[in-house]
Amino acid sequence: MKKFTVMIALLAVSTFSNAKRIQHERVYQEAWCKGRGVVEYRLPDKTRVDCLTGTHAIEFDFADKWAESIGQSLHYGLMTGKRAGIMLIVEDPERDLKYVERVRKLIWGLNLPIDLLNSLPDPPRNSDRSFINENDLTNLN
Repeated sequence: MKKFTVMIALLAVSTFSNAKRIQHERVYQEAWCKGRGVVEYRLPDKTRVDCLTGTHAIEFDFADKWAESIGQSLHYGLMTGKRAGIMLIVEDPERDLKYVERVRKLIWGLNLPIDLLNSLPDPPRNSDRSFINENDLTNLN
């Protein structure tokens, strides 16, 4: 009975945490990566890069999961030999921009080899929608 109660509690928390999202992470990932790279590129250690381009291994995550994105992007960059990139999904600028600033401060303050890409606050409406400032695309090393 105890295991059953714990499972229900975990499902409720999981459902609640996803309920605040406008779209699933994958929708943003596919919209941005289409035509730019490979979505869900599988690595030898069975982890998956959200979007692998010719120059970057990019981790997509919601802004409030900023801390996880740092470690994952560094891991993907190391495993692929590409520059690490983070695309934080900002669905509510009022709520989310503080997280973007945290990542930016860490990257700059510690001189981390990560490029922070800009996402727009609105969700994708079609697969051609871009979630990165076009100036950032020309500056990817």
